[in-house]
Amino acid sequence: MEYYLAIDIGASSGRHILGSVENGKIVLKEIYRFENELMKTDDGLLWDVERLEREVKLGIKECNKYGIVPKTIAIDTWGVDYVLLDKEKNVLHPVYSYRDARTEKSIPEVEKIIPQNELYSKTGIPRLNFNTVYQLYCDKMSGKLDKAEHFLMMPEYLSYTLTGVIKNEYTDDSTTGMVNAIEKNWDKDIMEKLGYPEKIFNKPSLPGTVLGNFTPEMKEFAGFDSKVVFCPSHDTASAVLACPLEENGLYISSGTWSLMGTELETPVLDENARKANFTNEGGYDYRFRFLKNYMGMWLLQNIRKNLNKKYTYDEMMYMAMECGDVTYIDVNDSRLTAPENMIEAVKEVAGNKDMTLEQVLCCVYHSLARSYKNALEEIQRLTGKKIESINIVGGGSADKYLNKLTAEYTGKKVYAGPREATALGNIISQIIGDTSNFTIWDARKCVKESFDIEEAK
Repeated sequence: MEYYLAIDIGASSGRHILGSVENGKIVLKEIYRFENELMKTDDGLLWDVERLEREVKLGIKECNKYGIVPKTIAIDTWGVDYVLLDKEKNVLHPVYSYRDARTEKSIPEVEKIIPQNELYSKTGIPRLNFNTVYQLYCDKMSGKLDKAEHFLMMPEYLSYTLTGVIKNEYTDDSTTGMVNAIEKNWDKDIMEKLGYPEKIFNKPSLPGTVLGNFTPEMKEFAGFDSKVVFCPSHDTASAVLACPLEENGLYISSGTWSLMGTELETPVLDENARKANFTNEGGYDYRFRFLKNYMGMWLLQNIRKNLNKKYTYDEMMYMAMECGDVTYIDVNDSRLTAPENMIEAVKEVAGNKDMTLEQVLCCVYHSLARSYKNALEEIQRLTGKKIESINIVGGGSADKYLNKLTAEYTGKKVYAGPREATALGNIISQIIGDTSNFTIWDARKCVKESFDIEEAK
């Protein structure tokens, strides 16, 4: 039996999941999990990339416990964040998180050179304060970019540490705000105007691209050799690949972020889409993920953290359900991006410092559901699609109350699952690459037959 290893890393945790096809069904087995969290330093909010590299390698080594050598391995992570390497291929520290506030100074500088509407018309990526195009300008202003010889997005960098091969991957690169949506390559005009050295960027490779086998050092550490390939390395691209979408369906990739959108064959680059803050991110086989970003489980994750994890997520859900006092907030309010205390931040955004915990939780749930309703209406208006159903995938799909509210607010059929959609999409891309005559549609049909997909009621 052939096995494939998905390494799926989010902003709060990472996991190694083995996948195989047994009796026509995809079977997943988690073999390793680790926590991932920001480092708060004097330099700002940073990623510990050495620790991430170590955890990736330790998880691969765990395959030995099961007597399994994966045929291929692929890594997906969140988007927009990157690692710069110098001419000796050493990491140029610090490696910033997208939640750091450093772009407050660079955004206006970038937009003096290239107005936001021009950027959007080229890339289809709206003005989000964490976009790579703004982060990289901070490195230019600090002089860090002058030392860079290689630019790698986070999953590309981690793949490099396994193989020694430096390549860029299309779906994750598309989140940077620097890839031309029509040409599907780095936009030379953007690079030239902003003074970003073209030499540090490699042409984006498609999912399915083979990077190579382990380096000798990695082979010795793991105790076996394996081949590393690109999956859709932006986690949402992998999640959408695994989403059993109907023809006129929407998806919500529900995790730290809630990403709600639809698949399109061509990007929507007009002013109406830009003003509505929709993004055109690259998907599998050059499909476009026309979607809107909302802060999702991030809100509940941080509320639980503020409570020292006193309550389970289910207990918090029931508190929200039992509260009939509904207050709405903008879930994308900048005050919710990285607050010291999320509970107090929600109260501040709501304009009511006397809210109880139950009211805060109820506010978050209903505000998210209302956001989904608004996004649905905008997608129908901007694309001309008549949406009939919504598929919620990812960890947040386990929240039955939010699923129910989504159905109530949107008036659409809502289906929940699969939960491990990102890792599943990662695995699916590896299976497609290794199997002749197995298409994306075959894969999505297989997902329906392999996992429980529940209708929210």
